[in-house]
Amino acid sequence: MNVANLQLEGLMMAVASINNLLVHKGLLSIDDIDIALRKAEANVTGDERTYEDMSPANRDAICFPIRLLQIANNAQGEADIPPFSELAKMVGQTKEPYNDQR
Repeated sequence: MNVANLQLEGLMMAVASINNLLVHKGLLSIDDIDIALRKAEANVTGDERTYEDMSPANRDAICFPIRLLQIANNAQGEADIPPFSELAKMVGQTKEPYNDQR
């Protein structure tokens, strides 16, 4: 596996852990984090000029960490965050197609 991929995996799990801590400390709610992540994804999947010429696969690649963090956020409870491999599998199972399939 590419070392950069491992670094990104570590970064995504660190952010998921920070989000979990923010919720459990009462600083943000699960809904607050979900809204922020949905806005981030909307910037990529919407009609933004920056991304309109990208293929759906490239937009999926950009959205992957956002979607993984959404799932980690919504799966959190008193227990630890699910492992990366489980979160990544859930991203693949829940991915929706784009409206402008090319």
